[in-house]
Amino acid sequence: MAEREVITLGGGCFWCLEAVYRETEGVESAVSGYMGGVTPNPTYKQVCTGTSGHVEVVQIAFDPTVITRRDILEIFFVIHDPTTLNSQGNDHGPQYRSVIFYHSPEQKQAAEEICAELTKQNAWGRPIVTAIEPASVFYKAEDYHQNYFENNPNQPYCSFVVAPKVQKFRAKFAARRKAS
Repeated sequence: MAEREVITLGGGCFWCLEAVYRETEGVESAVSGYMGGVTPNPTYKQVCTGTSGHVEVVQIAFDPTVITRRDILEIFFVIHDPTTLNSQGNDHGPQYRSVIFYHSPEQKQAAEEICAELTKQNAWGRPIVTAIEPASVFYKAEDYHQNYFENNPNQPYCSFVVAPKVQKFRAKFAARRKAS
């Protein structure tokens, strides 16, 4: 069996990414947290100010014999808008930027390749602004952020923002969903 692989992605609010990847076949864990900033052990409140430098991210551990890094990245580019700098929908600030934090040269190459392909295809009609950066220290978010969508499905943000992204994933990647 191959070793598990870890990649860290930022694409707006971490609740959205976490909810999708928790349903993805081959994903062993999807943990909400913070990466890329300068404040040690940041809190959600600090990250929300936009001054800590951190991005809301999901750190994904997956089995590459079940799902490839390319598959992980294809899902990422479908469930968020990679063309908006420092924002996703109504969420604005550098903590919501689109970024791939790679943990290996192979991940960096895969990220560069998919970004180049999507740019060549003009997939969104606007330039992709997703950053590709080496992974740094990952700080797990507070416990109440973990599995947030499943625990709070009727919360308005979950109903109006997270749920449509989960539905989009389910429709486009039905074959990639974990068996119920």
